[in-house]
Amino acid sequence: MFKAKKAPTAAQAAIEDANPAAEIPGAEIVVRALVAENVDTIFGYPGGAVLPIYDALFKQNSLRHILVRHEQAATHAAEGYARSTGKVGVVLVTSGPGATNAITGLTDAMLDSIPLVCITGQVPTHLIGSDAFQEADTTGMTRSCTKYNYLVKDTNDIGRIIHEAFYIARTGRPGPVVIDIPKNLMNQVAQYFGKPEEMRPSYRPQTEGDYMAIERAVHLMASAKRPIFYVGGGVINAGPEACETLKELVHLTGFPCTNTLMGLGAFPGTDKQFVGMLGMHGSLEANMCMAECDVMINIGARFDDRVTGRLDAFSKGSKKIHVDIDPSSINKVVPVHIPIVGDAGKVLTQMLKIWKEEKLKADSKALAEWWDKIEAWRAKKSFSYNQSDPNVIKPQYALERLYELTKGDHTYVTTDVGQHQMWAAQFIKYDHPYRWMTSGGLGTMGYGMPSAMGVQIAHPEALTICVTGEASIMMNIQELSTIMQYRLPVKVFILNNRYMGMVRQWQEMFHGSRYSESYMDSLPDFVKLAEAYGMKGLRCEKVADVDKTIREMMDTKGPVIVDMMVDQNENVYPMIPAGAAHYELLLSPAEKSEIKSKDLL
Repeated sequence: MFKAKKAPTAAQAAIEDANPAAEIPGAEIVVRALVAENVDTIFGYPGGAVLPIYDALFKQNSLRHILVRHEQAATHAAEGYARSTGKVGVVLVTSGPGATNAITGLTDAMLDSIPLVCITGQVPTHLIGSDAFQEADTTGMTRSCTKYNYLVKDTNDIGRIIHEAFYIARTGRPGPVVIDIPKNLMNQVAQYFGKPEEMRPSYRPQTEGDYMAIERAVHLMASAKRPIFYVGGGVINAGPEACETLKELVHLTGFPCTNTLMGLGAFPGTDKQFVGMLGMHGSLEANMCMAECDVMINIGARFDDRVTGRLDAFSKGSKKIHVDIDPSSINKVVPVHIPIVGDAGKVLTQMLKIWKEEKLKADSKALAEWWDKIEAWRAKKSFSYNQSDPNVIKPQYALERLYELTKGDHTYVTTDVGQHQMWAAQFIKYDHPYRWMTSGGLGTMGYGMPSAMGVQIAHPEALTICVTGEASIMMNIQELSTIMQYRLPVKVFILNNRYMGMVRQWQEMFHGSRYSESYMDSLPDFVKLAEAYGMKGLRCEKVADVDKTIREMMDTKGPVIVDMMVDQNENVYPMIPAGAAHYELLLSPAEKSEIKSKDLL
């Protein structure tokens, strides 16, 4: 099994930092700066413009390099590593196509607030602008999809820039940072003086929320009749302690709590106060809570369009509290009554402290009536499905059994994008942060398996499962080679319905069942493909074999591909149709939800 490399010992660090006044090549400065940032793993792919850095990597033992088969996979693997650890993921790619191939992953990380540092090679400085071989305007192309980017112009700046990049990537709202280094600077020599104590003093994100605003927010919460905690990925980014504080506050208030797709795991999925994921394919009770609440407490979510539905109908009449570390996210989409700029963990700690010190209590009678209403919505069982045919596996059933047989503190789940992603969010319960990795904002097919590689490298002893579809897995199928090279025991769980499922669902519902280019009629035999790579392949076609197949997958020490043949015609419900209000959920193909807030119509 792949073993994670240990952090450098004090003796190794002393060797790395020996004689800091000596002049060393820029490529070696890159390596030393990464070691100083406690990096242990780099995901990358070599090329001419970064060969000096690869040569420097060859000469040291502190950093492990993971050779992917495509640069997009490098960024997704780094995302999985970062998302499952809370650390900064590191990517190394060459100039031109190496950098352009990484752009999808950088954009994905930008939208989902994942901290990455991507080092790209560039042609020598005297060739920039001459259309040289493998030249591309990397900083220009990545300006809109990174939190910040650099074109290094002096070897003396390499160390400082790398340390600044890590600071920017991990602080405030996390995100990706690109460092573009011309090849000649990697060979030129300069001094490296180590990691500075103070970096980029002009960039100081506000982490402490305004006390008066927090106090007003807590008093508003105490006066609420129909409150709801609306929790996003910002709480997970604030760290495990923030999630624990959230749980304590939710329990103390007695309020219901819903999570966004990116927020799953911030509040335990098995907790009785959890009303499920909200949004386009969220639970009826979560969406109706948002529709009929009188006080909404948004912690670390950005009012995504997949949550709000039609904006002019979104949660009218409610008082909204919005806590976010990114000031540009507040009042950007939905106007709020009490804006609080600050770190979610610190603000939650202040909220909890004020609630306790002032001995505040919720309106118990109103809250009981609110929970009665929620339980009535919950009784509708909006995620229900009919598994009656023993010869046709419902995808929901396959995931329910996967959850029951694999649940535990050391199980990590990644997904690709589509129907399987929504079912994995609905039917797998996430009780801890850092256990759920998916592409939310960008919706990137091909994310799942590379992300699972990054997770497995970060947690070599954990059970890591990539839930995917037969269309998504083909987007980065070449990474099976990476999985085998590093003996990563990733379990690839394919829900194979022979369609681009979500595309087919929309074509059925909104385009007269005209299935234009959504049928996959030339798929490989995934079992034989697994065997071709030297790993185990399993196929399941009957309901009676589902448990046996999952157990065999788990009992196999190495990587496994499971080809789970599921119902071709199954759709994801509930569903908020495009252009509909967030309380107008379709609960079945022929029925629109009868439960609507009369106050909002």
